[in-house]
Amino acid sequence: MRRKILISSLIIIIGFFSFTHYSKALEKKNKDRDDVYKQLDLFADVFTYIKNDYVEEAQNKDLIYGSLKGMLAALDAHSQFLDPQDYAELKVDTQGKFGGLGIEITIKDGLITVVTPIEDTPAWKAGIKSQDRIVKINNEVTRNFSISEAVKKMRGAPGTEVTITVLRENEAKLLNFTIKRDIIKIKDIKEPKILEDGIAYIRLVEFRERTQEELERALQNLKKEGMRALIVDLRNNPGGLLSAAVETAEKFIERNKIIVSTVGRDAKNKIEFKSNEGEPILDIPMAILINEGSASGSEIFAGCLQDYKRAIIIGTKSFGKASVQTLIPLSDGSAIKLTTSKYFTPLGRSIHNQGIMPDIVIEAKEMPLDKEEKKEEITRAEEVFEKIENKTHEMPPKDESLKKDFQVLSAVNVLKGVLVYNAQENRQ
Repeated sequence: MRRKILISSLIIIIGFFSFTHYSKALEKKNKDRDDVYKQLDLFADVFTYIKNDYVEEAQNKDLIYGSLKGMLAALDAHSQFLDPQDYAELKVDTQGKFGGLGIEITIKDGLITVVTPIEDTPAWKAGIKSQDRIVKINNEVTRNFSISEAVKKMRGAPGTEVTITVLRENEAKLLNFTIKRDIIKIKDIKEPKILEDGIAYIRLVEFRERTQEELERALQNLKKEGMRALIVDLRNNPGGLLSAAVETAEKFIERNKIIVSTVGRDAKNKIEFKSNEGEPILDIPMAILINEGSASGSEIFAGCLQDYKRAIIIGTKSFGKASVQTLIPLSDGSAIKLTTSKYFTPLGRSIHNQGIMPDIVIEAKEMPLDKEEKKEEITRAEEVFEKIENKTHEMPPKDESLKKDFQVLSAVNVLKGVLVYNAQENRQ
């Protein structure tokens, strides 16, 4: 009898607490709903005042689009509203061919900031650098510009010019660049070659739709040439498509391993991206080069291989942009890009605003030239000036050798040491 009374009492207590919890949750939900309605009433009031009293007639679409842009911009630097034109341009970007200057930008500390100039584009050739702050475009101050607004101002017909003013903080000065727009064609993989002693080098410019396909082709050719070790150069790689970064990383790690995870508002909704490569390359030592222009997808790739001790990371700390933007198309051809989660490495390290710290920190600098190299440089300078004086456009080809790149040479020396060590281990 006492047992039945005790059980009945427990049921009543549990029911009371459950009801109390439910009542509080319901009360909070009703309060949130009332607050939303109150704010929407405020929005409707302002909308009506503008429609009735603004000095010029305002179009409904312009007001709604402007409101949506402000709403998304208030969240963070990467969430944004894309009108139909902006959305169409974004879809072109991911396919690897578009018109403009060739600058990957973000908003950092409230300023339009260059993540990296894309190699061999007008911006790259003009001397734009990672971390440059774009403070003016065609003499228009970029204060309160969204990323899409800045991109729209810098894009235009090929052959036309745009002047941008940048603040280069480490030099404490403003610099003006007048740059001629061009069609930007991005080749994801550049300079696949054997440097020496079977040590291969690949420069991965950006992660796009065809990256994995181009990488596979480059690796097959390097294998035929006797590849024994590999340097993957991610310097100034601004990222790109998450799927392409995952496909690239899985090429070098064991099957069914976590490459990256994303965590949103609710930590329970954790999404893990795992490797699914049938024949990964696991038998050669690797080094990855990064710098302050390496962001997003390149940080995912470097962080993954660093966590699994699959590659030695060399260079300087990466940019630290690792939030996930989900692209949501809307009914009128516009879209919103909404930050929905952040990236974490396989060991749970947060990349956002932290960046990837190299295993070996090597600052960028050029190796001093020996006598023969100085002679070659003088000869080239004379050839260039001779071409200019003769007003011909065909310039002598520049020596694209990596032998002056201190970070590349450091990676070569590290991999040489690993190869020697592995050879000794195999003999024992």
